[in-house]
Amino acid sequence: MLQNQCEFIDVKRLYTIITTLRDKSPLVHNITNFVVMNNTANALLAIGASPAMIHAIDEVEDFVAISQALIVNIGTLDSVWIAACKLAAIKASNIGIPWILDPVGAGATPYRQTAASALAQLKPTVIRGNGSEILSVAQQAGEGRGVDSLHGSETALNAAKHLAKLTKGIVAVTGAVDYVTDGTQVAEIHNGHPLMTRVTGLGCSATAVIGAFLAVEPNAFTATVTALTFFGVAGELAAERSPGPGTLQIALLDTLYALDEATFSQRALVKPYVN
Repeated sequence: MLQNQCEFIDVKRLYTIITTLRDKSPLVHNITNFVVMNNTANALLAIGASPAMIHAIDEVEDFVAISQALIVNIGTLDSVWIAACKLAAIKASNIGIPWILDPVGAGATPYRQTAASALAQLKPTVIRGNGSEILSVAQQAGEGRGVDSLHGSETALNAAKHLAKLTKGIVAVTGAVDYVTDGTQVAEIHNGHPLMTRVTGLGCSATAVIGAFLAVEPNAFTATVTALTFFGVAGELAAERSPGPGTLQIALLDTLYALDEATFSQRALVKPYVN
């Protein structure tokens, strides 16, 4: 394991945001895919947020208005789903609610690429994806393979910077190393474990966790770094005591719920990226 490399990022400050989230229990509106709804809701409950899984086109705008953050995930998209996502995203932007886009499988098909690009043009507060998804949304690659990544996270870093500048938001590229950028500054996070890739939807859960932190931390860059560091540390610890992916799912929820400041500070491996 890497030694702690956090000289330039205040890990203690990051943990105060975790405490704030647990204290405030923000209401997080999720328009997320059918594969991950249960896992995502449980992850949000474990960190102290209040999840709502609302995707009906008839009520998404009303529910955005009473929420503290919005998650938009296109994993199991269809035309009505995308229409609901657009209505919710526009409503969130109009009333100042932070929202995060997870362009699941962007680039895998023309329809999915078009949907992801249209949502990105609505200027989400944060976009989170794997390397291939970020490259596709940034229109620097037109290929994809479902929700798996053909490209490592560092390969997509320049695309992420470009996309962040275009959307005037934050872009997070997750993989073996996670990168968070506002187009200029970049943080890299070395937490997590390869076993996490054997559980479906943990990337979607990470997106939802970012959304929850956006609800309590006004600096979107800091919120995203905090969320991914927290999620990575929890996944790492859970994997170390799990013989396989089935156990990991349960252990991750328990660790998200119980992770304390001393353990977080000891294990957090986050620092500014130096090219």
